[in-house]
Amino acid sequence: MTITGTVARISGAVVSARGLAGARMYDVVRVGNERLVGEIVVLDRDVATIQVYEDTEGIAPGEPVTTTGMPLAVELGPGLLGTIYDGIQRPLEVIRDEIGDFILRGVHAPGLRRDRGWDFTPIARRGDRVEPGDLLGTVVETEVHEHRVMVPPGIRGRIEEIASEGRYTVEEVVATVRDDARLHRVRMLQYWPVRQPRPVRMRLEPTDPLISGQRVVDTFFPLVKGGTAALPGPFGAGKTVVQHQLAKYVNADIIVYVGCGERGNEMADVLRQFPALVDPTTGKSLMDRTVLIGNTSNMPVAAREASVYTGITIAEYYRDMGYDVALMADSTSRWAEAMREISGRLEEMPGEQGYPAYLASRLADFYERAGRMTVLGSAGRTGSVTVIGSVSPPGGDFSEPVTQNTLRVVKVLWALDADLAHERHFPAINWLTSYSSYAGTVRGWWAERAAPMWEEYRAEMMGVLQAESELLETVQLVGEDVLPEEDRLVLVQARLIRDGFLIQSAFHPVDTYCTAEKQYLMLELLVRFYRQAREAVAAGVSAAAVGGLAVKTRLERMPFVPNETFPDEYASIKEEIAEAFAGLTAGRSAYGVTMRG
Repeated sequence: MTITGTVARISGAVVSARGLAGARMYDVVRVGNERLVGEIVVLDRDVATIQVYEDTEGIAPGEPVTTTGMPLAVELGPGLLGTIYDGIQRPLEVIRDEIGDFILRGVHAPGLRRDRGWDFTPIARRGDRVEPGDLLGTVVETEVHEHRVMVPPGIRGRIEEIASEGRYTVEEVVATVRDDARLHRVRMLQYWPVRQPRPVRMRLEPTDPLISGQRVVDTFFPLVKGGTAALPGPFGAGKTVVQHQLAKYVNADIIVYVGCGERGNEMADVLRQFPALVDPTTGKSLMDRTVLIGNTSNMPVAAREASVYTGITIAEYYRDMGYDVALMADSTSRWAEAMREISGRLEEMPGEQGYPAYLASRLADFYERAGRMTVLGSAGRTGSVTVIGSVSPPGGDFSEPVTQNTLRVVKVLWALDADLAHERHFPAINWLTSYSSYAGTVRGWWAERAAPMWEEYRAEMMGVLQAESELLETVQLVGEDVLPEEDRLVLVQARLIRDGFLIQSAFHPVDTYCTAEKQYLMLELLVRFYRQAREAVAAGVSAAAVGGLAVKTRLERMPFVPNETFPDEYASIKEEIAEAFAGLTAGRSAYGVTMRG
């Protein structure tokens, strides 16, 4: 049932309307003569306060406001992959083709095309009893992804009719299901309210790592499928580039990238790069597995607040099919700023730094929609949603509310450091302040893949980096010359770890992506070098002599050896390490002199 009222008051993106008695919270409404999209956020008798997802300039008191009777929802079905949406799921390419490069107010377009046919292949049969989540059939959505048409939540019963194999639009009925009370007509098109998590059968413990091809992430601070991670950092530290790298290369089946309030040129880079990139897993276009949601900083602030909900709902939909989905939100700080602006216009009591008092609960609700799940359906499918949110703390201050409330709910912190960025160390993830609670979880995965010493090697190299930090404090006070040779070796090895492992170029054709197998072999060579160096130093060889070995240059050049040929390079470097240290110790023995200094 629709209800019509009139505009009473306008304050930026917030509009008050009278005459809406009977309306419900979070109902979508059409505001003004241009029918702008809005959502009811406060109700007081017949007065509704509405946040409008478009520019309200020019709207005047007395113009009509009409409810739709539905909450803000997204359209779910075949055709999502490869599409670029704004924050409220308007397809930007469709709008561009119809009206040009600029979105005019009041422009509406369905999230899924109604005129496109999809080849439907039935799985279920007439007479089958089905429940929510059961598969009715499949559609080839892209060359590499099968779209699974599911029984929507809330529908169960016996199939009376199911469509034969053929081509259907998303609005055509593909099955009818009868329960005790009524007949349900099931289409490929579903609607789901964005603020309501989709139901699941059971939450499971995550087990498998989300491999990104970024060494500092996969080896030192791993993330799992179904996990949560935060990527805070100041301006210029490389948050967006890291998010782009993760979106390009993680081993998830589906990628949902939400550009929430970021600069237009950054989203333009995404739109230019992604269609031209090849998925390293499938060899097909990266867009075949990607949904892009772009809400740049010059777009209406209310739609920015909705964009992350749009993204997480689409991610949950593909999770329910049994896929592993990774969602990148860049950045949640802009989302929180949108909440702060709307909260101020609603005249709510402000919390710390002006953010609304419910900031912590909203962030927690968002990240808690991540996880590895047994989804609905009798088949017992499992799927996951991994959420990676970047945070943009003003001035790089990690004590500000958005960062602190995010760190309370996520289990991985990749802390970007401005000093590292200024030194041209990218990704500028600080190994001393970052952490991962999943290192023990993924140990079994690495051990099963012929990397039994992964945890030990990782801990040993992390220990070297931490020891370097303590030694540098001493060096700043008294200089490096007073350090014993064992401590000087720590400094040599730490520089080698940074230059030969942690630094990774996103723009180098080889170094941009490093396989898990290559990462482990690189790590083993670094450990092998360090252990033999310690034995040599204990035998009287100087740390300076160790640092001057030619093989050290080969170790530093390991990132640029192609993944496919690295096993051969590994064997060659391993042999050269043994020969180099044999030569050092033999030289000392032959001349009978100390090689320190």
